[in-house]
Order: sequence, then C-alpha cells, then structure tokens
Amino acid sequence: MNADLHCHSIVSDGWLTPAELVRRAAANGVTMLALTDHDEVGGLDEALATAAECGITLVPGVEISVSFHEETVHVVGLGIDHRHSELVAGLAQVRRGRSERAARIGLALDRVGIHGALEGARRYARNPELVGRAHFARFIVETGLMPDVATVFRYYLARGKPGFVEHQWARLEEAVSWIRAAGGVAVIAHPGRYRLSSARMDELFDRFAACGGEAVEVVSGSHDEAETGRFAHLARKRGLLASRASDFHGEQESAVDLGRCAPLPPDLVPVWSRLE
Repeated sequence: MNADLHCHSIVSDGWLTPAELVRRAAANGVTMLALTDHDEVGGLDEALATAAECGITLVPGVEISVSFHEETVHVVGLGIDHRHSELVAGLAQVRRGRSERAARIGLALDRVGIHGALEGARRYARNPELVGRAHFARFIVETGLMPDVATVFRYYLARGKPGFVEHQWARLEEAVSWIRAAGGVAVIAHPGRYRLSSARMDELFDRFAACGGEAVEVVSGSHDEAETGRFAHLARKRGLLASRASDFHGEQESAVDLGRCAPLPPDLVPVWSRLE
C-alpha cells in the first residue's frame, strides 16, 4: 500500500488542481490518496472523479485549523462525508475567520513597507475565502524581497515576526466533533511542527483522544527520522492509528513528492485499515 493521506490543491494553498494532483499521485505509484485542503472540501468531487479514471482510491479529507493554547495545530479528517451539514457549517465558520486574518496580515505587512500584500496574495489564491500565509509568501517572493517561501515565513510570517497576527481558530473538540459527525477519522497532522513542550504535547494528545481522535501522522513530509521515531513511540503508547503523508503543496514548495514518504514502522496499525 502506497498511501499518501495529506495533500493540498489550488482549492486551498496548493499549486495543482485536484485533477492534476490525482494524476501526479497515480504516476508516482500512489494507491490511496487523501485530498485534505485547508478548511475546505470544494475540490473533492473533481478529485474523486479523476481517481476513478486513474484507478486509485481517493479518500475524501479535510485539514482543519485549530487553536491550542498559543499554537495553531491542524487536525486532518479522513473518510469524511464532505456534504455533511455539521462539517460544512463548521468549515464555513473557520473560513470566515481566514478572511479576517488575511486582512490583518495585509495591514501588518503594509506597516513594515510591504505594500499591496493583500491584493498580491489574492492573485495567488484561487479560492477567495482561503487567502493564507502561503499566498502572502508567494507574493513577497514575487517582489524579489525574499528568495523563497520558507525564507519569507522565517523573516515575516512566523510567530513573533512582523506579518504574524494572532487568530482564534476552531477548538480542538469542535474540529474532532465535525469530523466524527461526518463519519471520518480524526488525525493529528505533522505534530513535529508544533512548538509545544512535552507537557503541552501530552495535553494535546490527551484531549484529542478524549474527544474521539484516533490517529497521528507518524510519517510526514516535514518530519525527520528522529521525529518519526518520537511519534511512532507516542502512537504505540496511546494506541493510536498511524498515518503517512507528504503534505504535498507543489513541486517547488514541498520537501517530499506525493507517495515518496518513508514507510510506516511495521509494528504500527495504519490508519488506512479503518478506511478500506
């Protein structure tokens, strides 16, 4: 099983259409793909139709933004009914917050001399409800001020930098509830990216499990070998299912291509055992 259960299309902040993403995955030998756009399910019908043409399994998914103390964490929903009313309403609520945040980021960047950033970011966002930090980063690269998106985040968009703005996303329990109501499996995405102390990480997983979360991305395009080992241990200790994901956005911005992640440690129970 070559499963890749977290990636993004132009419906959120990826570079490829849902159809192009599925075709790239099929060409790379992926047998099960999940499209998990940020707070949006609008690309899933196109992805499902293309997957049927390509002969691969498409798992309907979403990645929900969650506020946890002072950190933004992401919860992936896999195997969802993407038309479920409770999920659709919850995601619409989160997207409204995204539009407000984008306006505040534009103002913050304007104050440090990066003018027209909101309009520039909107040119990169195919979905006007989902103008995110990646779109601002792409605009700043376009201006020639910074060489690449990663550098923009480091100097302008990460916490404590001039373009970072605080924002309240969904609560953890809300996100998991929406996913479960839609028949899906809730997964903590790329936990190695979160700047949480050991105690806070334990709290995150305790609350996640208590409200019905079931899995963790052990293998991620943003995890190194040590982080994979750490979260494999956590999955064993807490009896969580394990997911494998590239978090692919586009060839120019992603460390790992679709389907090219390391395999899961063999003693873990893969989350796709709940999806097949």
